[in-house]
Amino acid sequence: MSSPPTSGGANKTQEEVLPPTLGSNSHPPNLFDGTTRLYISYICPYAQRVWVARNYKGLQDQIELVAIDLQDKPAWFLEKVFPAGKVPVLEHNGKVIGESLDLLRYLDANFEGPKLLPDDPAKQAFADELIHDSDSVIVALFKAGRAEGDTISDLVGPALDKIEESLGRFSDGPFLLGQSMSAVDIMYAPFVERFKDFFAAVKHYDMTEERPKLKAWIEELNKIDAYAATWGDRRVQLAAMMKKFGLEIPVA
Repeated sequence: MSSPPTSGGANKTQEEVLPPTLGSNSHPPNLFDGTTRLYISYICPYAQRVWVARNYKGLQDQIELVAIDLQDKPAWFLEKVFPAGKVPVLEHNGKVIGESLDLLRYLDANFEGPKLLPDDPAKQAFADELIHDSDSVIVALFKAGRAEGDTISDLVGPALDKIEESLGRFSDGPFLLGQSMSAVDIMYAPFVERFKDFFAAVKHYDMTEERPKLKAWIEELNKIDAYAATWGDRRVQLAAMMKKFGLEIPVA
């Protein structure tokens, strides 16, 4: 079993002790015993979205984390929890819910804590637009990740410029919807940060150059422990990205 990443971040209160990753030889928890469980992978950006939301809403004592090894999945996870074998998955009130966007909405509707989306109609409309566009931004990042030579800027530049422009829509704060981190930031950030580190290390490309709002956004996100504590060792995340793109993983 692999070890969980260490938590980090600014303005920490109490560091959560993260569970070990469960593989094919692991025993299952007491499934469907009334405990609410969030099944994640420590290196999956989709799972990170819901993990951040769980932390941000202060649900650490209500939602137990279960880390799954996606390369060595337990049979019990496939047979009894989620046959599709993907994360994130939430076990709650005898039900199993998947898909990160659906889970962000589910947490907001069914649990207490800070709301992930604002009540302001203008911000609601812009949130819908940004959520709708998020897949196209992620596709652009992956295309740029596979690109060779100088085409990376052409491939990813328009998507990053769109984020930069979006960060200037509301002047009441540094986040995509202004003053507070929201579900929209949570949708984008796990992918933007992974590719920022990957492009810097492998492509020698700085995503934040001449994008001051993007740079400030990343800095502000990492001041929020609910977000920063989900990253662990950045070297582990970078190694996972390199493996995804079939690149040699550097020896530490």
